[in-house]
Amino acid sequence: MSLLDLAVPAAVGAAATTVATAVLEGRAPGGRGRWDRTNFAGRTVTLLGGAAAGAGATAAPLVTAAGQGRGGRIATAAALAAGAGAAMGLVDDLGERDSRTKGLRGHLGALRRGELTTGALKILGIGAGALAAAAVATPRGAAPAVRAAETLAGAALVAGTANLHNLFDLRPGRALKVAAVVSAPLALSAPATAHGTLAATALGVAGAALPDDLAERTMLGDTGANAVGALVGTALAAHPSRPLRATALAGLVALTLLSERVSFSGVIESNAVLRRLDALGRRAG
Repeated sequence: MSLLDLAVPAAVGAAATTVATAVLEGRAPGGRGRWDRTNFAGRTVTLLGGAAAGAGATAAPLVTAAGQGRGGRIATAAALAAGAGAAMGLVDDLGERDSRTKGLRGHLGALRRGELTTGALKILGIGAGALAAAAVATPRGAAPAVRAAETLAGAALVAGTANLHNLFDLRPGRALKVAAVVSAPLALSAPATAHGTLAATALGVAGAALPDDLAERTMLGDTGANAVGALVGTALAAHPSRPLRATALAGLVALTLLSERVSFSGVIESNAVLRRLDALGRRAG
């Protein structure tokens, strides 16, 4: 294993996010006030950090592939998925929210009634981006029925991972820690592969965004959480092991269904180990 095989894509992910942060902080579209929000602790934070993470997650795979001269197809899939996650998350972050409609079930229920909430639009947009990404990433050569099944499973994996990161983004640093926990073993176990390179890139993006998120200067919002999650999801979908992909998808489905009934924050707070890991590095008080 070459350290460069991990360090280069991680550095590109971190650099892309850092540059995007500087650009957005220097000239916030619509003015800084448009991006200010109140977080769970009542502090004013900015969504510009999430927008920067979304931009980094979208651009970094393409930059890495161009620099290495390989992996262009998977990098394009990752950019499609992360770009859709960032764009649709931004619509939800900056749009008018209906506080009565919450969760996947709520937004889909509203859609069945003919109501297009920003949350439902996000679900449709991220789903479309995930499907396009999976279609690009799925290898050619298999029978049409097999390829179609692999594409649909890959799309579900990408969209589900994007949604899961958003579900965890209820406390500073939590979603980025989840991204790191999933990405690290993928990167370490398979450097210089397409999925390992994407996972290392996700680590770089998460690492660059984490300090400001933990310090409660910024927040990921849907924009950052969905984009970073989609990047991690593409790394999972590009993994060559079908059993691993199937296990990951089953876990995503189970956690998504569980989130409709159980508070992840409540589960974390009730477990001493998870509570300490969750609070690690976070601003005191």
